[in-house]
Amino acid sequence: MRRVLFELLDVSLARGERRVLDSVSVGIPEGATAIVGPSGAGKSTLLRLLNRLADPDAGTISYRDRPLDSYDPLALRREVSLVPQLPALLEGTVASNIAYAARLAGKPAGPEHCLRLAGLDPDFAARDVSKLSVGEQQRAMLARALVQEPAVLLLDEPTSALDHAARDAIEATLAELRRELEISVVLVSHDPEQARRLGDWVVRMQEGRVTDSGPLAEVLA
Repeated sequence: MRRVLFELLDVSLARGERRVLDSVSVGIPEGATAIVGPSGAGKSTLLRLLNRLADPDAGTISYRDRPLDSYDPLALRREVSLVPQLPALLEGTVASNIAYAARLAGKPAGPEHCLRLAGLDPDFAARDVSKLSVGEQQRAMLARALVQEPAVLLLDEPTSALDHAARDAIEATLAELRRELEISVVLVSHDPEQARRLGDWVVRMQEGRVTDSGPLAEVLA
């Protein structure tokens, strides 16, 4: 039986006159969940709600059976870490970025271990982030998230800006992470085939609503 990580009940969120999420009710279990749907479906907005980068206008969200709004946002974001679609590294080296995230979480920096988990060689620690390719920046972002030892990784279109080779490499890294760490992943993707490769549970969205959710084999049959 899958344990539910997040439970959303009648969640709505508007931006101006546009309702981005419209009465969303869905459970997201432990494991690997892919949130799929076309552009503008509300996928990334839903993802941002899960670690309180935004709060809903209406409805309730719980995390591990506790109301999400009862968590301190900064503490929650160390446990439920979001890696955005576009890399957002601080100026400096990869090591300084990892050290910054480690300090926020009160964890030892350990850049070599995190870089290995993210699929980068240890010598990347000394590299200036401005000199990295987009794929390398994505991996550095992943390493920075992993140093905080999160229980959940939220990934927003992690391969959308990459070529096929870099995409395949990132996907292989994510699959290896799940084998090596006890970590759940919630992945936003516009690509159902990526959901098949990385997920075992799927939430399908359309125009701000959840149209289907369940095991991968059933939803993407």
